[in-house]
Amino acid sequence: MNKLIFGNLVHRPLRSVISAFAVAIEVIMILSVVAIFYGVLNGNRAETTGIGMDMIVHPGAATAMMMTSSASADVRVAKVLGGLPHVQVVAPVNVKFTLGSSPENIFGIDFQSYNALRPFVFVSGGPFKGADDLIVDDLQADSGKGLKVGDTVKVLNHTFTVCGIVQHGKGARKYIPLETMDALDNNPGKASLFYLRTEDSPKYQEDVRGEILATDGLQDWSVQTSREFLSMLTPDHMPGFNIALNVVISIATIIGFLVIFQSMYTAVLERTREIGILKSMGAGRLAIVSVVLRETMLLAIVGTSLGVAATYLLRDVLSARFPTLSFELTLPWVINAVVIAMAGALLGALYPALKAARKDPIDALSYE
Repeated sequence: MNKLIFGNLVHRPLRSVISAFAVAIEVIMILSVVAIFYGVLNGNRAETTGIGMDMIVHPGAATAMMMTSSASADVRVAKVLGGLPHVQVVAPVNVKFTLGSSPENIFGIDFQSYNALRPFVFVSGGPFKGADDLIVDDLQADSGKGLKVGDTVKVLNHTFTVCGIVQHGKGARKYIPLETMDALDNNPGKASLFYLRTEDSPKYQEDVRGEILATDGLQDWSVQTSREFLSMLTPDHMPGFNIALNVVISIATIIGFLVIFQSMYTAVLERTREIGILKSMGAGRLAIVSVVLRETMLLAIVGTSLGVAATYLLRDVLSARFPTLSFELTLPWVINAVVIAMAGALLGALYPALKAARKDPIDALSYE
């Protein structure tokens, strides 16, 4: 039976190769989309952790998407927050979410206070010297054609000069002066949020929260600890995250299912006489079903192996070509993708296998 299975696959090499590649593409689609989705999400978590703050204050309700909201807070609130007990540093930030060559957050910062949260580590250059200066991180500098201090860059339809390149991991990849960001928005003296560093964190965080919410004009503001904010950066708290992921996985599974179904259904029709011979020699329905499903399993094993290997290769290629892209492959999702692809392939072959098992041996032997 094993020789028969291999012989059947080799007898139609093009169909076998196409079927295996269909399963491979299914695995690549699932793993690459999951890797990008979770890479971006976990990359944001890592970047936020590196800012050095332990509390976030901003107008409105707490949400994981607050960094896409408009700047509606008066920067003078920073002085009020800075005057509260146990507050050591207050950094106002204007966050602008853009969809240029890739989605990104650009931070408008007051360099002195933002740097006080956790100092930048400069690879080259230094802090802002003028209103049109730009700081980028090392990954952003290495992407594309590469950037160096003194280069000009178009950001938010405005030309900036790179004044410094810093190590990545402090909230964003591009930083411009807060006053410049406000001027570009035609919204002077505003910030999206305030990052706080408190004394002996987390000892006084609840005291600080109470003091802020007791301050006139800030009663309806959101006050979160960094732990609370990071807990919101999960798939369940991101609008449409799980829906988009499930849609892509479903489409990939359907593609694999249909290709395997068509391949095995055609194979069963072509081997009608062969099935009749097997039945006349005593092969039962279970044996016929086993032959079809074992062929499918072999194709699925080859396809999933190719898919996993190709996805790891894709990760290396994308990392070299797009250093700022987070592509996070995890073993649990590799296993999930393999199981989904194998299950889809077996389901696709189930009907053709049952059809083959139900063939009458006399009719099959007389088939031309």
